[in-house]
Amino acid sequence: MGKRNLGEFELLVLLAVLQLGEEDAYAVSIVDEIGQRTGRRVRRAAVYTALQRLESKGLVATWLGEPRPERGGKARRSVRVEPAGVEAIREAQSALRNMWKDLPGLGGVG
Repeated sequence: MGKRNLGEFELLVLLAVLQLGEEDAYAVSIVDEIGQRTGRRVRRAAVYTALQRLESKGLVATWLGEPRPERGGKARRSVRVEPAGVEAIREAQSALRNMWKDLPGLGGVG
């Protein structure tokens, strides 16, 4: 996977951010997206931790949006995947495809 090794959960977070888009990607929506798509129960704290790691790797950027009246004046921390994050996703996808290759019982091409 090159120099950007991603853990499984980090990969799920990146994919959820891409699915949601820049306008709607923030911790709570990421938790919901992963839960809906995988059936996993995800803790918000785990998403915050993953986002910090991903940001320190330069794979995502976060920023505080405008305060929202329905949140009592609190701003959301929005997230976007950076180009390096997209490349990391592609590297992970390629590595997984190569591992599945030649495993016909798991959908690989033999």
